[in-house]
Amino acid sequence: MGCARRCVRPLATPEAVSAGPGRGGSIGLEWACTVRFVPLYIDRHDAPGVSPQELADAHMLDVAAQDAHGVRYHTYWFDPDNGSVFCLAEGPSRDAVEAVHQDAHGLLASTVLELDPAAPLNAFFGALPTYPVGTAYSAPAMRAIVFTDICGSVAQTHELGDEGHMRLLGEHNEIVRSELPLHDGREVKHTGDGIMAAFTSVVSAVSFATAVQRRMHARNEQSDAPFHLRVGISAGEPVTDDNDDLFGAAVQLAARLCAAAPPGDIAVSVAVRELCLGKSFRFEDLGELTLKGLPEPVRTFAVAWQEGSPRGTARPN
Repeated sequence: MGCARRCVRPLATPEAVSAGPGRGGSIGLEWACTVRFVPLYIDRHDAPGVSPQELADAHMLDVAAQDAHGVRYHTYWFDPDNGSVFCLAEGPSRDAVEAVHQDAHGLLASTVLELDPAAPLNAFFGALPTYPVGTAYSAPAMRAIVFTDICGSVAQTHELGDEGHMRLLGEHNEIVRSELPLHDGREVKHTGDGIMAAFTSVVSAVSFATAVQRRMHARNEQSDAPFHLRVGISAGEPVTDDNDDLFGAAVQLAARLCAAAPPGDIAVSVAVRELCLGKSFRFEDLGELTLKGLPEPVRTFAVAWQEGSPRGTARPN
């Protein structure tokens, strides 16, 4: 979220005056500032066939035109395989952001999304592209979204009490959070009984989920209080025409896949499976599942992460 800071007037305080130089009172004044937040927007362009240099030139024109509209274009993502482009800008309004594109080159976005001030932009995207203006580059915006969920948390609370359930939740948190950096994943939020995470690489997301389930299996073999996780993974772009939230469609699908997965399973979307073709993972086609909140059945696959069971997945003890 962009932030414009405007200082109103200096206020002298006795503490500042008496502190003196080197003790927080070097000027004897304390400035009272108002903070005005500038909305942040991300837009989507579909430009099949555009080259990285053509896109870099268009961005350079945006930067040249932005000041007239009080807008700042920060960066953009570009996937040359499908021609999708996503621009990140801050400005006074959606109209102002669009006006820059109109004046610069006339290439308007199909969708412009105003970001929620609380949207965890860095957690979703990771490091933003930071190239000098005019530099040609590719940086796909697709991300893998992962949900983990502890199975049977209500029953655990009844059986083990609040403290017992919190101990298991703590073990889950430790396993998941220790695996995330090993697979270049980023925690987006804690959901209460699980964690939502984002990955730049779909392959890394599946590797992460596999590692988590294997560690859970090893943990359960040594414990007299076994518990199990379900995991859901989807992949998607930050802005779609049918969703008003950042990565909203991918987040919704990953959450629904997680909810539908049996204990010990990793359920993934068809996009995840296709983006892992040629890798060492094994998938089982589960067919089309009816998932809560989604208008149509969804083709779903299970990741076979453990040898020797019917689907290569763990089963509750």
